[in-house]
Amino acid sequence: MHGYKMVDDDLIVSGVQLEDKQCPNGCEDDDKLVLNAKDIICNLPGEFSVVSCQSCGLLRTNPRPTPETIGFYYPDDYGPYQGTKVSQKELAGLKRVSWLRKFIRKLFKFNTNCLPKVNPGRMLEIGCASGAFMHKMANEGWDVEGIEFSEAAAESARQLGYNVFAGAVECAPEPLVKYDLIVGWMVIEHLHDPIKALKKMRSWVKPGGQLVISVPNAGSIEFRVFKRNWYALQVPNHLYHFDTETLTEVLRKSGWRTQKIYHQRVLGNLVASLGYVCNEKFGESFFSNWLMRFPLASGRLVYLMYPLAFIMSLFGQTGRMTIWAVGADLDEK
Repeated sequence: MHGYKMVDDDLIVSGVQLEDKQCPNGCEDDDKLVLNAKDIICNLPGEFSVVSCQSCGLLRTNPRPTPETIGFYYPDDYGPYQGTKVSQKELAGLKRVSWLRKFIRKLFKFNTNCLPKVNPGRMLEIGCASGAFMHKMANEGWDVEGIEFSEAAAESARQLGYNVFAGAVECAPEPLVKYDLIVGWMVIEHLHDPIKALKKMRSWVKPGGQLVISVPNAGSIEFRVFKRNWYALQVPNHLYHFDTETLTEVLRKSGWRTQKIYHQRVLGNLVASLGYVCNEKFGESFFSNWLMRFPLASGRLVYLMYPLAFIMSLFGQTGRMTIWAVGADLDEK
């Protein structure tokens, strides 16, 4: 299936090519079709298949846009690029955190960007977008660097004064000094070769260095209920769709030992997915549009939904998870 142009209702998307790739775990070519879906985030053309490897259970988008042409699905107004910009107040140091907000943050643990208790050192953020998290960590004493696929988003982060490589993780150069911590928020599912990238990152950390990542959880009930309308499906940007078992195995094969898995206490996926269902069944409306934008514009409503999110997280059903891993010794691989 290599090299042909993607067709959607006789519309040929100029420059976008698809490739057919086997399971990255090296399994035999024995896939089962799970569903077909379209891009519901940016509404760009194309229909894509999600398949399940019958040997290891890993879900992936296949066929998929090639590394050279997938940039079509990352326009400059792609949501994560806009949502990670640092405000002028933050840059000027005028945005203060009140004692009440500090108390609320301790009381409500959403497990979205939770980190191990480690002393500040060198940190790399993969998929750093426009640099908000790097800026936060730099203000806490960390020496930070980033990797970002989008040149425009990488330039926004560079303007904050941070060293950011623009391009795929697989193509990034070796660091001059190894890292104490590597983080990646909702990025591993975007990688064309996650095992190659994770092995590379394993070689970039110091002994005992840690990896903290977050990914959507395709093992949650959300995926089974909403299927092609699941907000976190996001084909073709998301090339892999992990659950706890398949992600743990991919990490193991890449030289990482999983330490903890936190199920995030947020319901943004659920609310947005309801919006896409409403939009499909009843047509576009103010209500469905509001629901679909919920993950990026929920504001204080996340606190009202916290009790339900907390209960669902206990059963691993909130649709997002944060994973802590440590570089495994050679005899652990």
